[in-house]
Amino acid sequence: MHTLEQLRRGELAGIQRLDLAAGLTEFPREIFDLADSLEVLNLSGNQLSRLPNELSRLRKLKVIFCSENPFTELPEVLGECPQLEMVGFKSCQLEQVAPAALPARLRWLILTDNRLRGLPDALGQRPRLQKLMLSGNRLSALPDSLAEATRLELLRLAANRFEVLPDWLGELPRLSWLAFSGNPCSPVPDALAPRLYAPEEVRLGELLGQGASGLIHAATDTEGNLLAAKLFKGQLTSDGLPESEMAACLAAGTHPNLIPVTGVLHTRHSPTPALLMERLPPRYRVLAGPPSLQSCTRDCYPADLRLSTAQVLRVARDAAAAVAHLHARGILHGDLYGHNLLVDDDAHTLLSDFGGATFIEPTSRLGQRLLRLESRAFGCLLAELLDRCLPDDQPQAQQRLRQLQARCLDAVVVERPDFVQIQAALH
Repeated sequence: MHTLEQLRRGELAGIQRLDLAAGLTEFPREIFDLADSLEVLNLSGNQLSRLPNELSRLRKLKVIFCSENPFTELPEVLGECPQLEMVGFKSCQLEQVAPAALPARLRWLILTDNRLRGLPDALGQRPRLQKLMLSGNRLSALPDSLAEATRLELLRLAANRFEVLPDWLGELPRLSWLAFSGNPCSPVPDALAPRLYAPEEVRLGELLGQGASGLIHAATDTEGNLLAAKLFKGQLTSDGLPESEMAACLAAGTHPNLIPVTGVLHTRHSPTPALLMERLPPRYRVLAGPPSLQSCTRDCYPADLRLSTAQVLRVARDAAAAVAHLHARGILHGDLYGHNLLVDDDAHTLLSDFGGATFIEPTSRLGQRLLRLESRAFGCLLAELLDRCLPDDQPQAQQRLRQLQARCLDAVVVERPDFVQIQAALH
């Protein structure tokens, strides 16, 4: 994090990213001195309610974050920034988005946790739009223009007021990651009552990791069982509600490629209960890192990662088996990514993180299409895995996997295989 004093003394000349949280009520004019280099501007956690009219002087600006500021309108000056492609105004007080506020090059828009009741038709007229995060608003409809958003790949609609979803949502050619739990159109079914743990029954230990929705701590119960406790970061995440995630985890039941859930822990740290799971042996590691500002919707893998064809096939089979199990139970995972796969040295794979999981009616016309959105996510994953294979390692097997990948990525949603068919193709 940078300081206002550093900025004013000219010590930040030439930087490409500025992170400034200093209780600001006005936009510091000294930021314009960085116009020749600045690409990422993070002013989250201040007290700003407007941006200067000449913001477009930051001619190289590609990314702006203004989350946790008291904006009531998305500033129209954003639409004048020539290179701006990522806009983040999470947890503000936004009630309105004017068409002019949407940059022409917009790829990634984050408006999570605001007060929006509607969005402009101009949103569907941004041809580069790939990622749209709208959870935690007051939306009951989407602009019909989004039916033309042919590059949209990730959409978050959780915790809004949707009674129904538009039919065209199941026809978007690239949509792969969808979450809409916490809406009237996705009621939570009755699930088995979990075991409830009191605070004194579980001892929390070191931090094992974290994701978008929570922190994973080592834990031990009074019987000495090794557990992992997911402590949620708040009442709402970018993907949805903690209670929706817990309900999906419980409804998923047991499967060899899912992490077993032990119960729910009432903690002294948060009003939201923690989710208790079996603690995995240390041999399991996360397959990939989450998307970056540059990759947008694609995971980031270690540069030196190399996989055998046999390893790719094992990961693909295990992931497909887990998703098929969820789909049979009416659960859309919503976040099928490499960064949500835990893999050991034998390539045994576990699907984790139900933060984007949504209950659907799998036998309905729309439900069938929504399940095949996840087929495209699998196709993207398969492509990423195969790209890390040596081409001369079982080339015929790789060719068959490439053919399956192409089928999963079919632009016509109904032409994609479902996960029963995907499993058959992998065996």
